[in-house]
Amino acid sequence: MASDNTGKDWSTLDKDLNKISNIEYATNYVSRPMVGLGIALVFIVLAGLTAGMFFGTYPSNMIVIAAAAFGAYMAINIGANDVANNMGPAVGANALTMGGAIVIAALCESAGALLAGGDVVSTISKGIIDPTGIANSRIFIWAMMAALISSALWVNLATYVGAPVSTTHSVVGGVMGAGIAAAGFAAVNWPTMAKIAASWVISPVLGGVIAAAFLAFIKAKIIYQDDKIAAARRWVPVLVGIMAAAFASYLALKGLKRIVKIDLGTALMIGLAVGAITYVITAPLIRKQSEGLENRNKSLKVLFGMPLVFSAALLSFAHGANDVANAVGPLAAIVHASEFGDFAAKVAIPSWVMVIGAFGISFGLFLFGPKLIRMVGSQITKLNPMRAYCVALSAAITVIVASWLGLPVSSTHIAVGGVFGVGFFREWHMERRWRQNSATRPVEKRIAPEERRRRKLVRRSHFMTIVAAWVITVPAAALMSGVIFLILNALVH
Repeated sequence: MASDNTGKDWSTLDKDLNKISNIEYATNYVSRPMVGLGIALVFIVLAGLTAGMFFGTYPSNMIVIAAAAFGAYMAINIGANDVANNMGPAVGANALTMGGAIVIAALCESAGALLAGGDVVSTISKGIIDPTGIANSRIFIWAMMAALISSALWVNLATYVGAPVSTTHSVVGGVMGAGIAAAGFAAVNWPTMAKIAASWVISPVLGGVIAAAFLAFIKAKIIYQDDKIAAARRWVPVLVGIMAAAFASYLALKGLKRIVKIDLGTALMIGLAVGAITYVITAPLIRKQSEGLENRNKSLKVLFGMPLVFSAALLSFAHGANDVANAVGPLAAIVHASEFGDFAAKVAIPSWVMVIGAFGISFGLFLFGPKLIRMVGSQITKLNPMRAYCVALSAAITVIVASWLGLPVSSTHIAVGGVFGVGFFREWHMERRWRQNSATRPVEKRIAPEERRRRKLVRRSHFMTIVAAWVITVPAAALMSGVIFLILNALVH
């Protein structure tokens, strides 16, 4: 009888131990996301402490410490959301691993922010709010704080639902909402807002059209040629030269403002020279790389791999130089107003503020970026190196065209618009080829119209989610900012 009890005791103990091991497994599983949140929280606290070192911790400067913490939170969200647009196509096309993309993006974003980021930033984000309409520096500080908090919260929410949105537009919405709450509708520069609203349509459409046009060119001149390798030797160096010219012009216009001011004509001349040099260097390299390759589409992917990696790196550098300043603008404005007791249309960005922006982006990308990288790279439409190359090239060219037209554009909208453009072009091209071949195809091999409609190459659910997020970014951030401003203002009275 005792042995029976002993057996039961051992059986019960085994079950209990098994339960404990399951709990441990569950705890490990749950703690994985918490690790990322924990590291992000430590960075936010360190950013606040850094501000405290520069400004002291006595009550009047607690505002700057709080603003630095929210600025770090904003930078983490930029890394999690915005940077995915530059790296997504390269990862989706298997030209880069996820780890390689994160390392390259973190280095290039930080280098762009710290080496070429603007010395001076517009505190009212591209002239949306007239500062003279705001009563005093205290009201101005709360307005900028509300803009910072609301834009960070909105980008965080968008990342959570898997929608790549424009960080710049989030800041624009935040500044507008806080400005309206502080000084009424008359404080908003509505013609400027109308231009920004127009860019919601112009950016993705232009990016999509340019990406589709280059893909059509690659299909006609290389993919559908009898001797694909000979065609690639002729045209790939030309395409890489065009890409180098576009990026040189793009970086001259957008990425080197801190070092030297360059007009559009000079930037285009720099691009032309760089493109010509790149063509001369690339032609023999492509010829050597293509030796021994089979005459098939798979071989062509090899030739586009390296240009795609370089394009992703350059896009990240330009993004760091151009967009980080917009994100830390409200923080720079709060620091200036706290230090000097007044507010100006433009203020210098302290080095420690740019460091918070640069490192925050790297942390955000490393901890939370893979979700959006996968979304942009593989979940909207299937990308290969040729398609991803077209997306990257369209991003650089669209920014140049928009600068020439004087339109404010979003790098997020352009890159994602390029992915959509490539996907919709492939759908159109597939449908056209099906119609051309349907007359000669045997009846048993024809596809029913319902089945053709099901075989879409762009996921409509992602398309609708992303477009909806773009449309509501500015009003949502504005509404949140207005409410946060009213709460902050009420708390300090």
